[in-house]
Amino acid sequence: MMLLKVNKCAACFKQFVKREHFVEHMRTSYHSVHEPTCRICKKHCRSFESLREHLIGPLPKEECKRIFSHQGCKFCLVILNNPDALRLHQGVLAQLANLGIFDNLTIDNVQIRGPQVAALACKMVGGGGSDGSLDLCARVCLIDEYESIISHTYVKPPTPATNYRYQTTGIRAEYLREALPLSQAQRKIQDLLYNREPMRKLRPTDGKASILVGHTLDRDLSLLQINYPATMMRDTVKYPPLMQTNKPSNSFKYLAKTYLGYDIQAGSEDPYEDCVASMRLYKRMRSQVHKKGDHPQNQNNFALWRQSELEKMTPEQLLEISRSDFYCWCLDSQG
Repeated sequence: MMLLKVNKCAACFKQFVKREHFVEHMRTSYHSVHEPTCRICKKHCRSFESLREHLIGPLPKEECKRIFSHQGCKFCLVILNNPDALRLHQGVLAQLANLGIFDNLTIDNVQIRGPQVAALACKMVGGGGSDGSLDLCARVCLIDEYESIISHTYVKPPTPATNYRYQTTGIRAEYLREALPLSQAQRKIQDLLYNREPMRKLRPTDGKASILVGHTLDRDLSLLQINYPATMMRDTVKYPPLMQTNKPSNSFKYLAKTYLGYDIQAGSEDPYEDCVASMRLYKRMRSQVHKKGDHPQNQNNFALWRQSELEKMTPEQLLEISRSDFYCWCLDSQG
């Protein structure tokens, strides 16, 4: 049976005179209340990059650009009520960006009980011959959502490092001589994340285990040899609203600069700094105010025989019944 993917926004609807053309349009578009939306013209966008182009890109919509230039935040892409409200809003963001990252971090600081949300980041040295092209985890950091360190330790790789990549990692050979072996670091991080919850029972709500935040989490967990459910992971490299318009991922440095307003990974890189940036990005996305609903994925398929019923609906009614094709992080705050 043919299926119809429902979609529905007033901005799209205005482009079509006949209802049947509008329904045909719905077969290929896929809007939802979880997509970034222009607060001025109500246009739905697939990502914040698309919305940014719509507001301040090389070819923006002029009316939206005009209003946004006086009342819009270039980081949040929200429209404030007036220029005074915008200045206050920007002042709060500036304070957040200027909190800074600690220079003197305590290594091997451990919290007994894991948090509900945690951010993870690793730093790699090179192994596997003279070129050192094989990534080996040599430092790992885990923080809670208040940016407090849960665990921060050097890790002794299972195979010898041949390139310490000092210019970017700041790691020297002596730092790893008495470091925690990889197997022990793995067990410690895993215990903190699982928080005594059996793996078969891990779930993002109403459980003891942590939602895990980071950038390129698959790589970090692979190097730590830790398995963690995809439903419990919030990776800024994979989150559709943070991706480019044509779907490639944005770099971590770009995301921090564009959405948080400050630079990261300048010179010697610190995993704590990466943890803080990924946590702030996650909390920014989680704080989006969307209509409360159930799990949004893959719920826009309707049998073709319902087409006449759908044609009678207003754009607002169609929007009401449609769902996003990704899990919106705002749902974490609704659990």
